[in-house]
Amino acid sequence: HKEDSITEQSAMRLQAMADLHELGSGFDVANRDLEIRGAGSLLGTEQSGMAAKVGFDLYMRMLKKSIRQLRGLDLPMVPRTNVILPYKEGSLEIGEGKDGVVTHAFQIPKTFIEDDTERAQQEGAARLAESTAQLVEITNVWKDQYGPIPVRLQANLKKLHLHACTRTLGIDLVGFVDNEDGTKDCILRSPGLRPRHWVHVSQSLPKKVPTKGLDAAFPARFARTEKDIVMTGGSKIDVSLLQSTQDSEDDDEEWDALDDEEVEAMKEISSAMFVKSLDEIDIEDYPRFIVRGMSKVKRGSRVDALLKVLLPASRLVYQKEKADKDKARVSAELREKREVMKKQKKEQDAMTARRMGYNF
Repeated sequence: HKEDSITEQSAMRLQAMADLHELGSGFDVANRDLEIRGAGSLLGTEQSGMAAKVGFDLYMRMLKKSIRQLRGLDLPMVPRTNVILPYKEGSLEIGEGKDGVVTHAFQIPKTFIEDDTERAQQEGAARLAESTAQLVEITNVWKDQYGPIPVRLQANLKKLHLHACTRTLGIDLVGFVDNEDGTKDCILRSPGLRPRHWVHVSQSLPKKVPTKGLDAAFPARFARTEKDIVMTGGSKIDVSLLQSTQDSEDDDEEWDALDDEEVEAMKEISSAMFVKSLDEIDIEDYPRFIVRGMSKVKRGSRVDALLKVLLPASRLVYQKEKADKDKARVSAELREKREVMKKQKKEQDAMTARRMGYNF
């Protein structure tokens, strides 16, 4: 080939193919191609852009920052919550009976739904409900089809409501810790929770303050401050706390630390189900909610007490996340329609040109 017949990008691609030819090199080839051709507009549809000019590492940081800004309230949900309160209150762990049969903590009485298949289907639908609103819809259907909800089933449903709240708020562990005065507080660990999340949620509540009775505590390393931060329920939050965190997140030198913290949080969430007691972990090292004096709440009423303080925030978070998903779906549909319209217009233009005797 003549020297000028191969472009610089083509030569770089050929070199990449020569360097990365071993089995399993596909990801490295894709990264090299991204560096060569550029990655297009951030979160856009263009296929070539500025990545080659700004560098791949900086591009990825810019991309992450854009995603953070666009997704707004990005409080990570958890798949399961390990509730380890006394007497297994609020627990939904699967157990094994004396006869060796595996049983789930949530079950519908046979006297309420007699058909085994139908009962199992309804139990599964309730367990898979993502929010308290979905659970309310399910129970309303039950009332219409099967009659009044038995008292025992009502108590079990409260457990499902509790777990829907905790999952939405990113809570992976719930348990008691001892105080020096002999009382116990209920700690709800939320590894992915950050001050900006809780400020956002609190300012969106009717009184623009956190729910009374629910405190949020953040270790200094997560709050980007010299001391730990506690946002007291029922009291106005100092918004300057959020500003200092945002300023810190905008510094390039903080990005690696933020990425490491996200990875660490996901690891903690995945291992939460193996924890038997909060004494096994240093709970003060994690972001967490605190419901003080829970030991004073009588046995059998603790799930109700937790629901009272968690419901307002969890409903708000779920609604906001659902709205964001709906917006994303509508945007995707609009993009598809625009692409179809562009294609149709191009075809019409080509057809018109052919009729007039022109060729493209």
